[in-house]
Amino acid sequence: MSRALQPDEELVELDAEAVRTWCARALDALGREREEIDAINVYPVADGDTGTNLYLTAEAAREAVEAVFAASEPDTAEAVRAMAHGALLGARGNSGTILAQLLRGMAAVLAEGRDGDHLARALAEASAAARQAVAHPVEGTVLTVAAAAAAGCAGGGTLLEVAARAHDGARAALEATPGQLAVLGRAGVVDAGGRGLVAVLGALVETVGGRTPDPAGTAPGAVRVLGDVRAVPAAPPACDGEAGPAYEVIYLLEAEDAAVDLLRGRLDALGDSLVVVGGDGLWNVHVHVDDAGAAVEAGVQAGRPHRIRITHFAADAATAKPSERAERAERAEQAGPSGPSGDGRGERARRAVVAVVPGEGLAGLCAEAGATTVRSRPGEPPADDDLLEAIRRAHAREVVLLPNDTELRRTAAAAAERARAEGIRVALIPTRAAVQGIAALAVHEPDRRFDEDVVAMTAAAGATRYAELAVAERRSFTSAGVCQAGDVLGLIEGDVAVIGKDLTETARTVLDRMLSAGGELVTLVVADDTPPGLAPDLEGHVRRGYLAVDTTTYHAGAGAPPLLIGVE
Repeated sequence: MSRALQPDEELVELDAEAVRTWCARALDALGREREEIDAINVYPVADGDTGTNLYLTAEAAREAVEAVFAASEPDTAEAVRAMAHGALLGARGNSGTILAQLLRGMAAVLAEGRDGDHLARALAEASAAARQAVAHPVEGTVLTVAAAAAAGCAGGGTLLEVAARAHDGARAALEATPGQLAVLGRAGVVDAGGRGLVAVLGALVETVGGRTPDPAGTAPGAVRVLGDVRAVPAAPPACDGEAGPAYEVIYLLEAEDAAVDLLRGRLDALGDSLVVVGGDGLWNVHVHVDDAGAAVEAGVQAGRPHRIRITHFAADAATAKPSERAERAERAEQAGPSGPSGDGRGERARRAVVAVVPGEGLAGLCAEAGATTVRSRPGEPPADDDLLEAIRRAHAREVVLLPNDTELRRTAAAAAERARAEGIRVALIPTRAAVQGIAALAVHEPDRRFDEDVVAMTAAAGATRYAELAVAERRSFTSAGVCQAGDVLGLIEGDVAVIGKDLTETARTVLDRMLSAGGELVTLVVADDTPPGLAPDLEGHVRRGYLAVDTTTYHAGAGAPPLLIGVE
């Protein structure tokens, strides 16, 4: 992954690693804000899934980028094209389809140059491309927010200047959306899709400038305006009785440009909320209609539609969201003649977790929690074949994969891609340490929707800062200075932060540094060869110095680092 930026440091060029980081941070941001965005979703249909659709679209983009990195060392052009192509293939809903087109518009320009001026041009191209893809553009929507982002950085500048001005312009435009679109004004909310775009641009600012955008002023997007009082709506507000088409139809389409032009006309006559994005022979089609069959038939006349998803807005509304129905449809598509597994081994479980763990103790702990485990031994990291075999061994239709190691991200992405080719739905959560995997597993609930489970597990992992203690094998230079063989190294988030002589003293110093930024729970994972008094000493240190912080200790067994620390 790209290195962490130092204070007051910013990127000069948007390289491939920065694109990769942006994808990951955008996904994290949308994961954190998904429920709030769902709650304010009233346009074009108050179905409460805009945040989820944006998250799933961003997840598809991130996975495509990770797959490219797993196969090679891509340049910026390859990374941004993978990002855009992944979003196109995985676009969900009206908002996700528009986000895919925004990313596609940016990719065309960023493939030519990586500086701030090219980023400004990319945002302008993205706005124009998205507006062109919508049959009947409406102001007060994500299109307005995208246009304001492009206008805000029209003068060019450094990467950070352009990204920050785009973000500021988008925020300002978002706050104005209730006055532009009547349904938003009546509900007292800003546009949900626009709120998602602000989150994506905020992730870009953080990527190129190493800092979270300034939250000064009103917090956009997750707010219901009630005079001077702001609160998140508990559920999508009603649209004052406004009725619309009964079905949402989405499909990928292989077709020539001329055929797609005719298709737009046919679908526009059938319904509304028409968005057609893509190019070069592959398109993503989204429309709301009363006659779903006619919409699909129009696609057949234009080319070859596949991955067809039809959602009835009214049916099962009291018991299931559109994303749940899409999930059921996907599972039905995967069912084979011998049941959902299609492999003669009997019916697959609905969902499983596959976790990579260091040490026998953690393997047992995760297995007790229902996970299928893969051991990672010092100097012998698992290969993608090992992870794929574990996914198969889990024998489930849906699998959450926890690599628990930064170095395994590419390997895990490759294994996930191979498993998807076999019809298994796999979500890769980018856990970088075993304590993040434990945090994710702690909130895993197999009975809730897959998307919600993945979002909750991702959020839990992302909220867990991690550290590790190791013993230096030789004299070397580190980010904390020169260490000698036998020194104790305290690594925080992968970087050497403390060099000491004593394991306990070094661990206390690392804990104090981590808790100086806050925390509610400390997780300690100790190996078999760790001194037996270390964990009790650290637990007492936390009790004495941090009254509101709880601690929990796990034993990793043999083959694990001396000490792993997690702070949530």
